[in-house]
Amino acid sequence: MIKENIAAIREKMTQACLACGRDPKSVLLCAATKMNDAERVKEAVRGGVDCCGENRVQELTQKQPLGAYEGVPVHFIGHLQTNKVKQVVGKVDLIQSVDRPELLLCIEKEAAKQNVVQDILLEVNIGNEESKSGFTKEAVMDIAANMGNFPHCKLKGLMAIPPICTEENGNCKYFAEMYQIFVDITAKKYDNVDMVCLSMGMSDDFADAIAHGSTMVRVGTAIFGARNYNK
Repeated sequence: MIKENIAAIREKMTQACLACGRDPKSVLLCAATKMNDAERVKEAVRGGVDCCGENRVQELTQKQPLGAYEGVPVHFIGHLQTNKVKQVVGKVDLIQSVDRPELLLCIEKEAAKQNVVQDILLEVNIGNEESKSGFTKEAVMDIAANMGNFPHCKLKGLMAIPPICTEENGNCKYFAEMYQIFVDITAKKYDNVDMVCLSMGMSDDFADAIAHGSTMVRVGTAIFGARNYNK
């Protein structure tokens, strides 16, 4: 079923790209693998996802030795506590959820200690929600301008989770804002910045995200089915 779900998502992604004149190959499918065991993750990899995104450090460290992500890059996409940074830096291809200055500094220090360069995305709180972490639009521009001060991190782009919306196309305004920020930072040509990834769009709204410039969609439920939080 996972393979069939991925095929259906790919078809929707292709249609969304063609509808706005984009190459379907320009958008990557990231499987959000939270609460799915190593075997189900492997099934998603065999089904043709481009990368896997893990939300929880504990799950990452449990599944990685089992070869869950073998064959594709693995990203960290959840809230990352500073005391768990050493378990993630150098272990994942991309940290998508760098959402505050102290976390960026902590990643820089750990990457320097390991003598690696960690690819990151800056998470933007595009809806200015008090319940969510992430940089404001103004703060993300400032951080991007100063990435030269973090030689062991490489800024590869932006990530966002817009507010929960029940209206059809309700998040389009947020996706449009994110794309404009992405374009603005790209145009500045800051040191240590290589803007190649705009990660936005999930199971319910990825077609809208693609229409507004997303280069990576993070899909969990539509691949694996609804998560059982009562387990």
